Amino acid sequence: MRYAAGWRSRVALGIPAGLALLLLVVPLVALMLRADWARVPSDLATPTVLPALRLSLTTTSITAALCLLLGTPLAWFLARSDHRATSWVRALLTVPLVLPPVVGGVALLMTWGRTGLVGQHLTPFGIQIPFTTVAVVLAETFVAMPYYVLAVEGAMRGLDPRLEAVARTLGATDLRYLRTVGIPLVLPGIASGLALAWARALGEFGATITFAGNFQGRTQTLPLLVYVELERDPQVAISISIMLLAVSVLVLGVLRGRWLR
Repeated sequence: MRYAAGWRSRVALGIPAGLALLLLVVPLVALMLRADWARVPSDLATPTVLPALRLSLTTTSITAALCLLLGTPLAWFLARSDHRATSWVRALLTVPLVLPPVVGGVALLMTWGRTGLVGQHLTPFGIQIPFTTVAVVLAETFVAMPYYVLAVEGAMRGLDPRLEAVARTLGATDLRYLRTVGIPLVLPGIASGLALAWARALGEFGATITFAGNFQGRTQTLPLLVYVELERDPQVAISISIMLLAVSVLVLGVLRGRWLR
């Protein structure tokens, strides 16, 4: 009787779990099945693909570096602060996660545009950010930073507070403790956060096309190129999508496998 009840409970859990897995896997399988593999090399050799790939790898790498340099201190303060304002900061940090990407692009335009909150002070100096490569980086950072900060904050919350107490008795400052003790202990969390942030930046579309436009060689990343090719030649769009999938899996595997094994 107990065995039968256990089997029924496993089936009850297994069915929705299997459906969830199918929802994630079937579209990827369909993408692979619809590809004309004989055309993939020639499709990826088209003149528009290499500039978009180069731009995507460049901007996502810069975005990952910005997340590391700016997001790590923010994650540190959020992890160790008990102030009531911390919960509000954390809530604001999660807004880009639920905000429609196009709305994020409009917000960036209202900030950095020619008459924007910050952009209006840059215009007299001849500095224009919208529809440039810098705009692509800002858009990717806007959507990717929360993934990194939340992942690293969770890892830092797991640090033993006694380690910091001992470090303070030895005269270590916050910066020295973070550099010599904290960061080495949370490297797996940092790697996981970087992987998530980089993958999110690589797939960014809505905020980028709204704030940076879709100009070949300047702001046209791979997702934007897929959008263009989907209307012009769907098979090329499928080939580029497979390359994006392969690059994402490779980078995620390297980052996560190196630190989480």
